[in-house]
Amino acid sequence: MKKPIVLTVDDDQEVLHAIARDLRHEYGDRFRIVRVDSGDRALEVVRQVKGSNDPVALMLVDQRMPGMTGVEFLSQARPLFPDTKRALLTAYADTEAAIRAINDVQIDYYLMKPWDPPEQHLYPVIDDLLDDWMAGYVPPFEGIRLISHRWSASAYDLRYFLSRNLVPYQWLDIETNPEAPELLEQAGLTQKGLPALIFADGSVLTQPTQTQMAEKIGLRTRAELPFYDLIIVGAGPAGLAAAVYGSSEGLRTLVVEREAPGGQAGTSSRIENYLGFPAGLSGSDLARRGTAQAQRLGAEFLTGEVQAVRLNDDYKIIQLTDETELSCLALLIATGVQYRRLDAPGIERLTGAGVYYGGALSEAISMTGAEVYIVGGANSAGQAAMHFARYARRVTLLVRGDDLGKSGMSQYLIDQIGETENIRVWRHSSVVEALGNEHLEALCIAHSDTGQQESVPAQGLFIFIGATPHTAWVADLLATDAQSFVLTGQDINMAGRAPTPWGLQREPFWLETSVPGIFVAGDVRHRSMKRIASATGEGAMAIHFIHQYLGGL
Repeated sequence: MKKPIVLTVDDDQEVLHAIARDLRHEYGDRFRIVRVDSGDRALEVVRQVKGSNDPVALMLVDQRMPGMTGVEFLSQARPLFPDTKRALLTAYADTEAAIRAINDVQIDYYLMKPWDPPEQHLYPVIDDLLDDWMAGYVPPFEGIRLISHRWSASAYDLRYFLSRNLVPYQWLDIETNPEAPELLEQAGLTQKGLPALIFADGSVLTQPTQTQMAEKIGLRTRAELPFYDLIIVGAGPAGLAAAVYGSSEGLRTLVVEREAPGGQAGTSSRIENYLGFPAGLSGSDLARRGTAQAQRLGAEFLTGEVQAVRLNDDYKIIQLTDETELSCLALLIATGVQYRRLDAPGIERLTGAGVYYGGALSEAISMTGAEVYIVGGANSAGQAAMHFARYARRVTLLVRGDDLGKSGMSQYLIDQIGETENIRVWRHSSVVEALGNEHLEALCIAHSDTGQQESVPAQGLFIFIGATPHTAWVADLLATDAQSFVLTGQDINMAGRAPTPWGLQREPFWLETSVPGIFVAGDVRHRSMKRIASATGEGAMAIHFIHQYLGGL
């Protein structure tokens, strides 16, 4: 935690040195003593301190300074730190001005010069002022502050990226939070630069790209080596398991993840059917544990997106979107799946402004007291319904069929949903239109069993309607099924032909693709179980086959 600041201002260098020395001697272990030799420079310091979100406990200012008196300084500094204690240092001749300042600037005390000995004339007064300030002090948030409009889609992307990477941040709505315009002004920004991020050190990013964000928050965006034994694309449960086993067994392992570790599982508010966690755990917790375990064992993580793969004899060379190329002997694809887009008027336009794909846990608190609708009937939709029910006035689950069990939802979730008073399930129902100008305001719902449609008020729509694999970047290289899931092992034969001939005497390993040395694990694989436990099992099993492949080179 940052030490609160005690600011002392005096144009007399000798007096300034003396007061700072006495303050540091008595309070230096609990407070940061900052000294400034003029009111103008002190205002600059105060604005910088405000921008970096540092607390100021006390301003102890000399009254008689050229250019700007102590009262004038305190008058201008007060709006920035209204709760800070304010005291004047005065000579006997200035006592009348100090008394007037009690009413005009609401100073808390004035001290006469000289204050020797400080044990009698300085410390008792300062003790009372600091004790009084500490009694009402709430430590400031020390993470990133994100300033944006409530329904900004680009701001939602930033919130999603930060929350998925477990980076603490505070979101300030420019329209409702009075601190937001002040921070913008102090940073020299206007609303045209939104969304804006203000960091703990006072630095600012406006409308940043994901790469800029990743670099700023300390994520690795450049690989340490040009060559690895194993490169894993995707850090969901399958990729994380492979990273743990690969690195622990001596393979130089790199994991490339475009968003954040955890994949779709990382967005789950509560996973209750994962072996070894009887009380359940959140997807973010699972991702954090897996990432830390893999890193401890030597795996390297890189934030970036792979856009292509090419072959050079036995080497697999991946190309990132920034044109960086990295090579490896074995490549594991664990990119998982992404939610299918809902094709209805208004959905695309309002995505990020009330319409969201996946759990979007970063939006949960903003849905307090709201009408929330969730489209989908599988586990991810059920977990989201339970999570949003903690905040929303009501959550409505929309399913096309007549039974949640037939949609693939686990019985424990069906039971929990049935026992939650503010969750209702509308069967035979689907969204046919999203309505609203700048943000979602209502939904048009069709009921297939009655043939009726109705318009309902809605502030949040969260979509979980099946998944499509993220395989476009390898579509010209690997054999896939009709839905673009990657074929492996004996299933390769069902493709009729593979883009790249197999070319070996042996048969492909069970998790090996149509290209020798390229493996697949998790949801992106044809006929995978689409469960977290099976994905982690496949990630671990892939390392066994990768060792066999490397042993045959």
